[in-house]
Amino acid sequence: MVYYNDKELMIRNMEEADARIFTDEENAQGWHTDISKYLERLRDQAAGKCVSLTAVYKGLPVGYVNVYLTGLDGAFSGKGFPEIVDFGVLEKYQRKGIGSKLMDIAEEIAGQYANMVWLGVGLHSGYGSAQRMYVKRGYIPDGTGVWYRDKPCAQYETEIVNDDELVLFLSKKLEWKGEN
Repeated sequence: MVYYNDKELMIRNMEEADARIFTDEENAQGWHTDISKYLERLRDQAAGKCVSLTAVYKGLPVGYVNVYLTGLDGAFSGKGFPEIVDFGVLEKYQRKGIGSKLMDIAEEIAGQYANMVWLGVGLHSGYGSAQRMYVKRGYIPDGTGVWYRDKPCAQYETEIVNDDELVLFLSKKLEWKGEN
């Protein structure tokens, strides 16, 4: 399905061929990506658990985001709110509005299911641009503090690592498009 299309950018459902492209491109730019992440999202999309989106810029897949209709693990898990998972735009295509358009579409999809959407963002500097973008888009911390490996960190916790699993959960109120 195509959600957005102009002369340069198209947002559509993720396809299997996208998984290899994203894996190869992310590894080339120094990210540690495994194709299994994308294949899992495609399986979940086929099962109706999520909507996996790909941004295609000038004919090339350059970004992705997934909207899980009910959250996976984390601060809002089991509360019936959609979760945005694995958002990314290849570095050489950043700052072209691609990430913003992906998030616009993801939030539109989430707004069909609830009046709120949530996500977890990593805390190391590699997530800096995403952290800033989420704040600019109106996401706020949920108040449960920092989480590591799907559990809240205790005060003065010493057994954590500043890796991709150290996250802060954020949420945003949406205009709900669902039925009353």
